[in-house]
Amino acid sequence: MKVPRDFFARNPLEQSTLLEETWCASCQEADLGMEDPQEYEEAGLVFVIGRCVKCGGVVQSELRST
Repeated sequence: MKVPRDFFARNPLEQSTLLEETWCASCQEADLGMEDPQEYEEAGLVFVIGRCVKCGGVVQSELRST
């Protein structure tokens, strides 16, 4: 079950890093950027999902816990 989280509760530097350091499977390119981020937790893992700035395809990042 997906549990929504507040992406915008993160500090601005972390938000910026997460939005910039992406991988788009459609474009096969790194660091194109992400728009419309949504953060959620599922099965103990945290994800940020959004749209690729270049092609509009789905971009998803799994965040590592520290």
